[in-house]
Amino acid sequence: MVFSEKILTWYAENKRVLPWRRTKNPYNIWLSEVMLQQTRVAQGLPYYEKFIKEFPTVKDMAAASEEKVLKLWQGLGYYSRARNMHATAKIVVNEFDGKFPSTYKELIKLRGIGDYTASAIASICFDEPEPVVDGNVYRVLSRYFGIDLPINSSEGVKYFKNLAWEVMHTNIRDYNQGIMEFGAIQCAPKKPYCLHCPLSEGCVALAKNKVHELPVKLKKTKVKQKYFNYLVVIDSNKNTILEQRTGKGIWQNLYQFPLIETDTQVGLDVIKVKVAKVFSSLKGFEISEFNEKPIIHKLSHQHLHTKFWIVQSNDMLSNGISNDTLEQYPVPVLIADFIRSFKF
Repeated sequence: MVFSEKILTWYAENKRVLPWRRTKNPYNIWLSEVMLQQTRVAQGLPYYEKFIKEFPTVKDMAAASEEKVLKLWQGLGYYSRARNMHATAKIVVNEFDGKFPSTYKELIKLRGIGDYTASAIASICFDEPEPVVDGNVYRVLSRYFGIDLPINSSEGVKYFKNLAWEVMHTNIRDYNQGIMEFGAIQCAPKKPYCLHCPLSEGCVALAKNKVHELPVKLKKTKVKQKYFNYLVVIDSNKNTILEQRTGKGIWQNLYQFPLIETDTQVGLDVIKVKVAKVFSSLKGFEISEFNEKPIIHKLSHQHLHTKFWIVQSNDMLSNGISNDTLEQYPVPVLIADFIRSFKF
């Protein structure tokens, strides 16, 4: 039995029951693939169900505000995925009459859809022979064939895509889902089940005792350390202030408390001076430290050393927001956790 047939046999016996596997509707498949790009199934599943309930069709999503989409996405991270998803929903509705393109070449032109997602939609929904290559597939192929080319190098990306073409099965819909599932469950990153693996006889990595050395990745760029100081201003009516992040940085278009970013961790004296400048209209205020030790929020490329400073004032905020409505705003999970824990 060849490689691809073993994958199909394994998949038929071990596949998980997931809601998007009950349909060929490209909207459902697209939604699940966007969510699972950098998210485990266990975490992504409730978000998928929440989105399908709120936006049953691509037209429903296109008609919604970006703010509503971001609010539903809150907690999944990588918010550019949500913004791109919303933009693509509008394109599908306005330019394709609500119907997703049926070919890889057309799908990959849509915003936020790369090689992997276009291949997944084209093969699963329209049976187009396009192999998928995601993190799970890289792992299976690199281990089975003993390939030590870095999977995040241009040479590696090209090599593995060509290899995926060579070994794919004509039953492309089940094969693509099967090899991804195999990589997620059987050929897992840290504890693969090599002892009972149907591919063990031909696995080069297993034969050479290199299972935990593959796949190879080039070293990531150095993680930056940043220092965030959020000013939680509370007036006499217990109103506060939220600002919307703009620009192309992290958390674009999400809301946050006024932010002071510093080069290092700072103390109360520095914050008092900065608050006086930022909120010059406040006649009097008292500042207290919410968290003595910084909360370290780890992102892929930077670690945020975060402190929340409570700024109490007897003055009225002209642009204040009632604390009862705070949870309506899409915010980073770091801010959401604070809002849930702090008693205004």
